[in-house]
Amino acid sequence: MKNRSLISINDYSKEELLKILKIAEEFEANPRQKILSNYVIASLFFEPSTRTRLSFESAINQLGGRVIGFTDSSSSSVKKGESLRDTIETVSLYSDLIVMRHPIEGSARFASEINDTPIINAGDGANQHPTQCLLDMYSIQKTQGTLDNLDIAFVGDLKYGRTVHSLVIAMSMFKNTRFHLVSPEELKLPRAVKEFILSSGLTYEQYTDINAVIEKVDILYMTRIQAERFADPIEYEKVKNSYILENSMLENSKDNLRILHPLPRVNEINEDVDTNDKAYYFQQAQNGVFVRQALLASILGLR
Repeated sequence: MKNRSLISINDYSKEELLKILKIAEEFEANPRQKILSNYVIASLFFEPSTRTRLSFESAINQLGGRVIGFTDSSSSSVKKGESLRDTIETVSLYSDLIVMRHPIEGSARFASEINDTPIINAGDGANQHPTQCLLDMYSIQKTQGTLDNLDIAFVGDLKYGRTVHSLVIAMSMFKNTRFHLVSPEELKLPRAVKEFILSSGLTYEQYTDINAVIEKVDILYMTRIQAERFADPIEYEKVKNSYILENSMLENSKDNLRILHPLPRVNEINEDVDTNDKAYYFQQAQNGVFVRQALLASILGLR
């Protein structure tokens, strides 16, 4: 994996993904290792972020590295009209690796093709979010003890949800994964992703009612309806409150059920769920530091 960009989750093999999860266990046990003391990491966020940006920065800082970059493109030369090509070409001169979030699908792939500095895609539009996928996989493995033979429900915005797209592709690599897809008709999982499930020899079921899946599944992956992905505010208003998970709805769920969410949440998980032992979304966010440490160390050839 040394010097290899991570743009899409299927850029890495199943074995390579599992290796990163194994290294993440090492960093969870000891996250403060000064192995990045001679490295500069560029953090380029052309789109707002809290958890992804801060967990990357925390991962880098705990490993002794230095971070440069921007948290808002309006504070960079992009505001003056600088092209993405020129930004990447310039920043690569100052850094050993670039972490990038951008609102346009394909932007991270483009960045990786015009320069030899490794790129980590921290989200490109509604396309993919591979590092979120890795921490989701790590969270599933920690809570279930396996990545095989699981029933996983994805709930909410499956059309534009890049975290969903990445995780469905990743979990299609594992034995007997059964996908339960819950969304409004307008926000169904894209056909290409569903075809990927079938091409992997797996199956999926589609629902519009969340109550139809809660008692069946091992993982309940909630997502928010993303207002920023809708060109028409009226269309967003039609679906924005489609699913709201409440604690009472979990009464007959499996003992091993864990609730995940890539965050931020709006109102799709009621706060009364937070005290339920099956709620795992904040621990999931913490896992992001360890997984991103493992990824940085792998790409830089330090693990």
